[in-house]
Amino acid sequence: MIFTIFTGFLASSIFHVAQSGFVPAPTDLITKKGHLDLTVRYKEVPEGICELTPGVKSYSGYVDIEEHQHIFFWFFEARNQDPATAPLTVWINGGPGSSSMIGLFQELGPCGVDSNGDVYNNPYAWNNISNMLFIDHRAQVGFSYSDPIPGYISSSGSIIELPDETCPHYAHQCGTYSYPSPAYTANSTRNSAPSMWKTVQGFTGAFPKYSRSGFNFATESYGGHYGPVYNQSVGLVRAQLKRDCTDRTRYIEEQNDLIDAGELPGAHRINLETVLIGNGWYDPLLQYESYYNFSVYPGNTYDIELPNGRFKQQMYNAMYGPGNCYDMILMCRMTLRNDVCSAADNFCYAEVEYLFDIATGRDEYDVRYLVPDPFPYNYYPDYLNSPKVQQAIGAYVNFSDSNSAVGGAFGNTGDDARLQGAIGDSRKLIEGGTYTVQFSGDADYICNWIGNEAAIERINPPGWSSAGYSNISTSDDIVHGQVKQSDNFAFARIYDAGHEVPFYQPLVALEMFDRAINGLDIATGERRVSKGGDYRTSGPSKSTYREGGRTVVRKVLPADSTYNTTTDRPNPPASNSQRSASDQEKRRKRQVRPRLSPYFGQYDM
Repeated sequence: MIFTIFTGFLASSIFHVAQSGFVPAPTDLITKKGHLDLTVRYKEVPEGICELTPGVKSYSGYVDIEEHQHIFFWFFEARNQDPATAPLTVWINGGPGSSSMIGLFQELGPCGVDSNGDVYNNPYAWNNISNMLFIDHRAQVGFSYSDPIPGYISSSGSIIELPDETCPHYAHQCGTYSYPSPAYTANSTRNSAPSMWKTVQGFTGAFPKYSRSGFNFATESYGGHYGPVYNQSVGLVRAQLKRDCTDRTRYIEEQNDLIDAGELPGAHRINLETVLIGNGWYDPLLQYESYYNFSVYPGNTYDIELPNGRFKQQMYNAMYGPGNCYDMILMCRMTLRNDVCSAADNFCYAEVEYLFDIATGRDEYDVRYLVPDPFPYNYYPDYLNSPKVQQAIGAYVNFSDSNSAVGGAFGNTGDDARLQGAIGDSRKLIEGGTYTVQFSGDADYICNWIGNEAAIERINPPGWSSAGYSNISTSDDIVHGQVKQSDNFAFARIYDAGHEVPFYQPLVALEMFDRAINGLDIATGERRVSKGGDYRTSGPSKSTYREGGRTVVRKVLPADSTYNTTTDRPNPPASNSQRSASDQEKRRKRQVRPRLSPYFGQYDM
């Protein structure tokens, strides 16, 4: 992945924190001990900060997993059942380096933020049916921090520490940030697994009321790495606790065996029940190929393609030409050298993936729209950086939705090009009995459904070859997509949805989630499924529905446009002409999204 993209990425984050000043350290956090004797600092969040349902509690705070690693969480009770007996679901975004506040405020959390900076209720929130724990995973991401410092962001995008909380005249903006040290965060998928496990250990120990022996894990985008690898590699914690860096082969059940045997004193047995991954990034070798498949042949279902033969030939050569992307990834996996793998990431992003952006001017995350694309709404960073909200949630630092230090650390190791475990670990999850649901909005290019399907073919879940695509039935009697399922594995293609499926198709997303965590089939929600059963969806081996140009937008939309989840199109302009030009420009700046890779992205992510 190209390192220079972080400048563009950080430019967006600069605006998101520009309204904020220095953050006073909270003095009202409650301190408890979680499992593994981890310190947990938290507070109950006042009603109305996000959750608007009377009587439904939320808590936010930090799990101190290491001296310089303080992981932020925001927990919401289930709305429609007893929180003491409701399922527990962990959500993280991808990136690497993307905050889970993206998922919370743009997709499936209890609230969103409108153009006036006010929160509104999300009737399709996933905490309708489950306790939800959103984690800004890895130190320095979102509200998580290593060490809070006064500083400013330079014109190059670097965080420069200041001697005190005095903002110099030459600084574009000042605030409280996490010290951006790669030494205090993870630099690969596998060695970040222990911090996730320890965060969950800390939370469940401090909040026994919401703890169960089993939990669900949901993620998206680069979460195609996180979901399988984290949950198959939780045994890495044993290596970390013993400081034995050579032990990299333990899996979740072995970890639980160690707990049962008393070898991890203070740890809590956690059984993974369900993994859900939206528009996942699993295997770059397959998914870089899918960019050609999506934009040239056989093409996407919206009839959007590269504009001429020159671009098509250029993409094909960049992918398959001697020494180019395909060969570079193979060389990375053969040598496992950081420089070789990082170079492969950089080349494939710039010369294969990004060509679509240059040629079409369309949004990688939803090809139906030209850039700048106003969807999903991006007003929440300013809200999170208001002093009122920072005080209410006990924040130690200003918020940014993506973190370049974490992204850079992953980029320097070439984590994506070298990592092959997501395919094998996905298979092990399924074979181990974990209900695994992968779903994909079919208007997404960056982690497109064609590449997702190719990865699943490589995973080859038991019974997959004998299943077919079937329509997904939902309570509104509208077909929002199709699913192919064999026992405890399902892949759903969701129509008219971009990268963040729950934003575009909230009803089917919620009902899929409900069915998954309750062990029911995705197509109807009427049949219980489990490993080794005889459940198969029936239908064609390939999903062939085509939307065509029905929902494709041919001009750049106003920045304050709103999305209609019934028509799958923007709502008609209301009073845009009455707003001043300066107000329109302010809104547009706040909505512009950076052009990012799938694994150093914000809209994953």
